[in-house]
Amino acid sequence: MPSRFNKRYFARGFTLVEMIVVAVIIGILVTFAAPQFIKTKERTLDKDAQANLSLIQSGERIYRMEQGVYYPALGTSTSVVADINTNLKVSLPVSSTSWSYTLTNTAGSETAKGTRVGAGGRIWTINLAPGSSDVAVCTGTGCP
Repeated sequence: MPSRFNKRYFARGFTLVEMIVVAVIIGILVTFAAPQFIKTKERTLDKDAQANLSLIQSGERIYRMEQGVYYPALGTSTSVVADINTNLKVSLPVSSTSWSYTLTNTAGSETAKGTRVGAGGRIWTINLAPGSSDVAVCTGTGCP
């Protein structure tokens, strides 16, 4: 029974025009997908910062119940993640390439701040004082 497909046609490969058309289609798809991918990545990094600030907030509340004061000492600030992890008994990523965290304790204002490392310029801040909102607030460029 003769085959209706010509074997010589399939053995030839692809023409240059066919390959260019495929490359153009892939280029168009990448052009639409890349910005969406970047937005999704930044949203994920923002959620990471918010989760870590909530973790710091919970650790601060426990530390305050046990010690009677906030960490760090009044009038100081710290951005050493290893010290924050040890004193608040939390587990922030020590070598984060995305965020750096700072705790500040001034009279009447205890805050935790997550600053975007490198591109972005976003800063997420959460107030640790009793009765304050549990919501982190974004400031800087590129905030959602």
